[in-house]
Amino acid sequence: MKELPVYGLTLRRVLRPGRAGMGHHWNRTTIGKVDRVKHNYTLIRVCPGISTFISVWTAVLLFHCTLAGQQTVSGEKELYLESVNGRLAGSEIGLTLTHEHIMSNFGKEPEAVALYDIPKLLGQTIPYLKYLQSLGVRTIFDCTTAYFGRHVKLLKTISDSTGIQVVTNTGIYGAADDRYIPQFAYQMEAEAIAGIWIREYKTGIDGTGIKPGFVKLGFDKGVPSEIDLKLFKAGIITHQETGLTLAVHTGDNLPAAKAQLNLLKEYKMDPSDWIWVHADQFMDDEILMEFASQGAWISLDGISKDNYTAVTERILKFKRNNLLGKILLSHDGNGFPNGGEIRDFDAIMSHAIPALISGGCSEAEVQQLLTENPRNAYGLD
Repeated sequence: MKELPVYGLTLRRVLRPGRAGMGHHWNRTTIGKVDRVKHNYTLIRVCPGISTFISVWTAVLLFHCTLAGQQTVSGEKELYLESVNGRLAGSEIGLTLTHEHIMSNFGKEPEAVALYDIPKLLGQTIPYLKYLQSLGVRTIFDCTTAYFGRHVKLLKTISDSTGIQVVTNTGIYGAADDRYIPQFAYQMEAEAIAGIWIREYKTGIDGTGIKPGFVKLGFDKGVPSEIDLKLFKAGIITHQETGLTLAVHTGDNLPAAKAQLNLLKEYKMDPSDWIWVHADQFMDDEILMEFASQGAWISLDGISKDNYTAVTERILKFKRNNLLGKILLSHDGNGFPNGGEIRDFDAIMSHAIPALISGGCSEAEVQQLLTENPRNAYGLD
């Protein structure tokens, strides 16, 4: 019997006799009790009320994602990221979800200081992130921005309590019909707005010393507005000073994507420092691949247990065109949406990984999608 460590867990390789064609199975033994085996999946009860099915392929790939995260090319300077617990070596990120919300107040009125029912929030999010950690998740990029719920002290508490590395953001979310754009942003020039974000990176957010690891922005539908373009220019200025990647909610708005790409060229900023967030909402993959071929990152953020098959087919199309190295994957889940029930972010591990393997992706390619691509997209040098 052989055991492999995965993020502090143990996967035990067990030969299951009497089941022709089933081969070897990995059972998790240290975090949760293995309740039963169903087909080629193991049901793991992580804590009361939380359980999941994990395939043999998922378990093995989580182990290899750990190894992939620890490898660097000899002679290359290692990339790093800023997490809520300080600088994080790129080799330590492991399996990474690049667009989730650990909590948010999206939908409520804007607030300069995020207000939550903290005991309820911690009671809901900590067990859920421990569950995600048991599935192999190592790092989460939290995309809740200022004015709809960013609370970096709580993110640090949750990170410390779960072992999951959390990366927070600076920036202003310009989508949602400009609801979360503060009044001062209309009055200030792009350079002055960028100055606020640059200070957050250099000295920390809200006096905490916690630094952002990326810039989060957003565009509304239709022709890009003056304010959305100004915020994007502020993001470019911030990148030029800090190196932070721009993750921009663009959705199915092709004119906004083109406007952003044109501004990147005008400011001589490499498109590889820009992410088309929610590109999953734009259904013309040929155009997405054109952007990817110019260096842009294509983020497929809405993966769920209902749509993972269709998303997998899109990923395989990028693979056939040698553009797998420009894809980011996530769920846009939420651990505490307006104080309500969790919007799950576990389908990649439980459903998408096995589907990718069945569709012809190698273990190395899955590692690339979930560990190497996030590191390359967000890493600082």
